[in-house]
Amino acid sequence: MGLDAGKLNRRITIERRVAGEDAAGQPIEGWEPVATVWADIRTPRGLGAVRDMQGDIAASIARYSIGIRYLEGLDSGMRIRTQGPVFDVKQVRMDYAGREWTDLVCEVAEGG
Repeated sequence: MGLDAGKLNRRITIERRVAGEDAAGQPIEGWEPVATVWADIRTPRGLGAVRDMQGDIAASIARYSIGIRYLEGLDSGMRIRTQGPVFDVKQVRMDYAGREWTDLVCEVAEGG
């Protein structure tokens, strides 16, 4: 996957889960921003989408590929906020050789 800067046309915020406490001292979980970047959000199409369906996995689970400029420190526990749905990051692929791009393989978050 190369990076076409002209396709980075969506502003996204990458967030990580954090633990904290509410006013009564009870533990709560929340999200904090890691980075706000420009992205290329791509949906699976054609044969690539069919290959993702294996066995009895529901066809309604769609994986998305969100391409951004090279950014270290991301992992599969993070999420992506957009002006539309919220995405759960399932896999992070990095261009370690050229340090040009990072590809985030995501699914739409439940309730997102």
